[in-house]
Amino acid sequence: MADTVNASIVEHFRTLEDPRIERTKKHLLLDILVIALCTLLTGGEGFQDMELFGKSKRAWLQTFLALPHGIPSHDTFGRVFARLHPQRFQACFLAWTQAVAQLTQGALISLDGKTVKASFDRATASSPLHMLSAWCSDNGGLVVGQIKTDSKSNEITAIPDLLHLLAIKGCIVTIDAMGCQTAIARQIRDQGGEYLLALKGNHKKAYTAVKQHFHQHIEHQLAWRTAENFFDAFDDSHGRTVRRRVWTITDIASLPELAPWPGLQSVIVVETIRMAHQQAPVTSDYRVYISSLVRSATAFVTMIRQHWDIENKLHWSLDVTFNEDRCRIRKDHAPENVTAARHIALNLLRQEHSHRMSLRQKRLLCGLDEHYLLMVLSRAT
Repeated sequence: MADTVNASIVEHFRTLEDPRIERTKKHLLLDILVIALCTLLTGGEGFQDMELFGKSKRAWLQTFLALPHGIPSHDTFGRVFARLHPQRFQACFLAWTQAVAQLTQGALISLDGKTVKASFDRATASSPLHMLSAWCSDNGGLVVGQIKTDSKSNEITAIPDLLHLLAIKGCIVTIDAMGCQTAIARQIRDQGGEYLLALKGNHKKAYTAVKQHFHQHIEHQLAWRTAENFFDAFDDSHGRTVRRRVWTITDIASLPELAPWPGLQSVIVVETIRMAHQQAPVTSDYRVYISSLVRSATAFVTMIRQHWDIENKLHWSLDVTFNEDRCRIRKDHAPENVTAARHIALNLLRQEHSHRMSLRQKRLLCGLDEHYLLMVLSRAT
């Protein structure tokens, strides 16, 4: 049993530096990390839950952990997570993630940020933790990278740092309007990747030029509506009918305002028309994207919708399934490190495909069945 666990996630965290001084190391760092991860997998949240899980499952944990001085106290869990070097913890996380799933040619990598609301500390006037994550939609979904956004900055400065950590050669990187910057597009291209970026009013000149060109020369031209350049479909669900019309524009020379973006090949315009079933007014809006790829309108629709998996399958899951927004862990590096541990737990649950059930049910089953919990822990072999 020990070999099964050690062959997976634990092996990638063996090199993590213990922040404690030698005379205070009553408990092994790997024991602390495994108990914390098991707690998150079984529905626990904070350091007191980690102590409670350890004490209630001590006999089982002793079958594969050393536990030289028993189960650590909640204070020990808190001190260790507060002092762990977050960048080194992230490096171990990335090493494990890359062992779990190599990013294949054409994989879609979505970047987006999320704030852990309850991590705001009034006593020290500390800003809430904001984490920028990279999400791969392949194979059920996986967090492939993460980085903390500096409290005095924003995602624009964090995105290049996160990209440097990722092996994106041959992959497609999607980012919302915050990341639609020429320098970021150039970095993606320099690292061998392709980009699909949302263009909005933060680039007013380019955005206005695209919309004017589209409305004047393309929107009502039936000649543009070919199988490659045009997509039109209805979605009748959630009490409303949504019609999506998508145009792709590859004549970039007619839009000189977009010249600064390196390798730009396509402009995508998406019109969304919403018709509620309850006699509500019909609404319509347009969104604009730019890409270094040349693809059909249908292919771009799939990519754009996949980008929002990071909201629906990562951020929503962290809030609803892991109750992240109510987590009041605030001291030193603890919020960032515990958030990384949640990402590990989420990855493990999403990589477990033997049971077709929700994440909530998988966590419940982890708490009920020690064999299943060990199987989830050992998934990343």
